[in-house]
Amino acid sequence: TQALPGAYWRLAFWPAEGVAKTAAWPALLMLAIVVCALCWLVINRFSTLKPKKQAQIGARPRPVEYTENEVNIDNTPPPAVIRAAAPKVSKTESVDRVRPVDIKPVIFKAYDIRGIVGTQLSEPIMRVLGLAIGTEAQHQEQTRIIVGRDGRLSSESFSDALIEGILASGCDVTDIGAVPTPLVYFASQHMRTHCGVVVTGSHNPQGYNGLKIVINDKTLSGDAIQGIYHRIQHSRLYSGEGQLRQADIIASYIEKVKQTVPLSRPLKVGVDCGNGIAGKVVPQLLTALGCEVHELFCKVDGHFPNHHPNPAQPQNMQDISKLVREKHLDIGLAFDGDGDRLGVVDGEGEIIWPDRLLMLFASDILKRHKGSTIVYDVKSTGLLRQVITKAGGKAMMCASGHSLIRAEMLKHEAKLAGELSGHIFFADNWYGFDDALFAACRLLALIADDPQRRGATEIFAAQPQSVSTPEILIDLDTAECRRFMTQFTQNAQFDDGEVITIDGVRVNFSNGWGLVRASNTVPGLTLRFEAETEEDLEQIKQQFIQQMLQVKPNLSLNF
Repeated sequence: TQALPGAYWRLAFWPAEGVAKTAAWPALLMLAIVVCALCWLVINRFSTLKPKKQAQIGARPRPVEYTENEVNIDNTPPPAVIRAAAPKVSKTESVDRVRPVDIKPVIFKAYDIRGIVGTQLSEPIMRVLGLAIGTEAQHQEQTRIIVGRDGRLSSESFSDALIEGILASGCDVTDIGAVPTPLVYFASQHMRTHCGVVVTGSHNPQGYNGLKIVINDKTLSGDAIQGIYHRIQHSRLYSGEGQLRQADIIASYIEKVKQTVPLSRPLKVGVDCGNGIAGKVVPQLLTALGCEVHELFCKVDGHFPNHHPNPAQPQNMQDISKLVREKHLDIGLAFDGDGDRLGVVDGEGEIIWPDRLLMLFASDILKRHKGSTIVYDVKSTGLLRQVITKAGGKAMMCASGHSLIRAEMLKHEAKLAGELSGHIFFADNWYGFDDALFAACRLLALIADDPQRRGATEIFAAQPQSVSTPEILIDLDTAECRRFMTQFTQNAQFDDGEVITIDGVRVNFSNGWGLVRASNTVPGLTLRFEAETEEDLEQIKQQFIQQMLQVKPNLSLNF
């Protein structure tokens, strides 16, 4: 050190190398800070240039294909929900304003979504419906949905649009392609997704299409269907990025049916699929069971060039009836457009209506499940109650509609349910959904296993008999139907009958019954009548005609 002249200060000196070492540390620190800052700027710049990952309707990801060994998917946690417009609201109130199309409330029916292609349904509408359905599934803590479609001309493009919408909600999709409706239900159980949507017009005319929806193992109907509309109306829709997979479920379905319903002897079976989607599976299935299959109109064609695929109408059963008689077959089977409704003719080509099938199935099931509940709709024969009660079961009548019947079946833990239109539900060694293919196989098994080796004609001849009409449709505008039914319910007088109003007006008399109700699938009234004799049947019909004309004198009632 050295003192400074005239001052109290002293100077201190260090070696040069020490100074260099001390000065290097701040410089290195400063250099590191500068480098980090530059890196941050570069990363931030590139992240702003890179497109954000967000679910955009119309941007469909590449599907991941399943193999048969991968069909049982592991459960995955719900995806994060992106709240684009309202980050502070709860998940159930999240908002994503995607409503580019006008969706008419008329398409939201009592137990499905259904409308006219082009005017009421389109690809943009299907995308928004998919977004709402995917949102509702996640609201119920479900994150995966099976999607299938029928063979209608618009179904493939509608299915693609629906899938885009579901994915945009953040929900995963497994696309099983063109299959009968029951295979979508089966896949939702087999793959444990508990959710499924089918693009199908069912038995409606060619210009129609729609959606059948299952969420959390429940078929949507009534308020639940309206809830989908309200989500869209109020833009309560999630946003996310779901994953798309594809799977082939047909082989698994056929194998499961073979295991559940083996046939003790081969049968000669006629099959009329009416060019509906059932033709893709039914011949394979029955051949696998050992049947000799005679096919009619099993090539899928959305133009329905031969006859409309609706076995509830007698004119659509003429071809299969003729085939059975000409080929001397054991039985004839007919299916509707999406394969969830069954029609049957016996060995002589006579139509066996589905409520009579229920009598046979109920008698068989109640042998093993005494005291079980059997559910049937208001259009079904009054003889069903007698058969069910005699066999030791509980008979329960409910409103028509496949989803309504399914709900009653679950509520009462019924082993069997069905309706006149041909929807038949088995919870006895099956999954409880309406499946015309499985119902057909159960019928074949009962015939093959008959201890007396009787044919179908003899088996059905042994059942209680009555005289009845098929389902009768009176064309009428939907709004006019509602007005008519309101007035008819209030004003019709049937002093000698028991009036039941669970679905329209059914009147039970001592010698038969009659029914009038508004159809939930097409615009119009549906009627049916049953009695002990032809004379009684005509008398009941005339009572209804008289009462209906008092409400609406200009109705055309030619039945």
